[in-house]
Amino acid sequence: MNFSRTLSILVVDDEPNIRKTLGIALESEGHYVFAVANPKDALAEAAGRYFDLALVDLRLGSQSGLDLIANLVSLCPWIKCVVITAYASIDTAVEAMRKGAFDYLPKPFSNEQLSIILGKVFDIRTLEQKVASLQEILKEVLPEAVVESKSPAMQRALALARQVADSDATVLIRGESGTGKTILARALHSWSRRAAKPFGPISCPSLSSELLESELFGHARGAFTGALRDYPGRIAACEGGTLFLDEIGDLSLPIQAKLLRVLQEKAYERLGELKTRKANVRIITATNIELESAILEGRFREDLFYRLDVVSIVVPPLRERREDIPALSEALLAFFARQNHRKILGFSKDACQVLENYEWPGNVRELRNAVERSVLLCSGPTVEIHHLPLKLKSVEREPEPGDFVTMQELERSHIRRILASSRSIEDACRILGMDSVTFWRKRKKYGL
Repeated sequence: MNFSRTLSILVVDDEPNIRKTLGIALESEGHYVFAVANPKDALAEAAGRYFDLALVDLRLGSQSGLDLIANLVSLCPWIKCVVITAYASIDTAVEAMRKGAFDYLPKPFSNEQLSIILGKVFDIRTLEQKVASLQEILKEVLPEAVVESKSPAMQRALALARQVADSDATVLIRGESGTGKTILARALHSWSRRAAKPFGPISCPSLSSELLESELFGHARGAFTGALRDYPGRIAACEGGTLFLDEIGDLSLPIQAKLLRVLQEKAYERLGELKTRKANVRIITATNIELESAILEGRFREDLFYRLDVVSIVVPPLRERREDIPALSEALLAFFARQNHRKILGFSKDACQVLENYEWPGNVRELRNAVERSVLLCSGPTVEIHHLPLKLKSVEREPEPGDFVTMQELERSHIRRILASSRSIEDACRILGMDSVTFWRKRKKYGL
């Protein structure tokens, strides 16, 4: 057998020699193999591990492999079950397919026959996982998913991302809200050896602590009110792939402790279960807050921070990579023009100037929304200034360090930027190193 592509395989056969022979043959080709003798053990393994394929004997002592196939498919809808039997017949083959079997392999079979089956399973599982990833992408509708930049700072971030993409190291992506941290996380996954496996994003602030715990780790039926059936959770759903946790700073301390265990021991339990499960998943996280400050305030575990911060990538805000604004704007314009069936060729010179001069406190997300609005309002071949949001048209480019301006102008610009990107007045004061009275006085002075 010459098959180098890896699968996770469950062998169910009551003959010890068959289990041993298949296990040795499959493991020698790089596959992960777990062999059991009866349906009870098979279902227990399938409930605790991820399998692409199950090789199931038709006769398992006094029990039937056909019944096991139906139970396996019910428990793991993605699993491909192949019947192996010395009692081959047309009737049993038809019945196996009715029960949900993927294929049928009569004993004795050759390595070549088995290799063909494995190849088919690998191709189908790869296709299914690609479809699942595409469906996730379509849900979020990300026209700016191509990660490119002319900015030196962004180019350094992308170069570091490419360098570490093919490792299993945890990556912490830092940056303001709307800078494209999720896009970079998807790119990291697509550049890695896990690209054919699922990518699962979770926004930590979007769920309550209880729902987030269930979403991450899964739950058993009856674990809480409303848990009507078993739920595998995102860690299991992303087996072999990448789990992306956005705004990791909003995780509650109890979930932080459980996540730390996943990172350290690759182990976890579903809610309402005592069974320990193994996790084969790479974790990428993102945050728009200073986690070091959260640690000092007791809101974030220091040991978890060091586990997450193996590789830190900083995504600069859009105002610090203005050279990217024209290309991003054109790409977004082309996307929304196609989506809305408009023939719009580009931006006028004045509109381009406005886009490049604006500070973009909401970063790429704000640019995306502004371009979409412009497309909806534009009826001609070119987006003009009057198609842009009013706040863009009324704001001139603010000074930056190195410009020929006074210190007061620089201070006003800096305070306005911090105020625009902070979650609260308290956060802005902390970042600026000002007490609230001084900050209020400065705002009044500069008309902010």
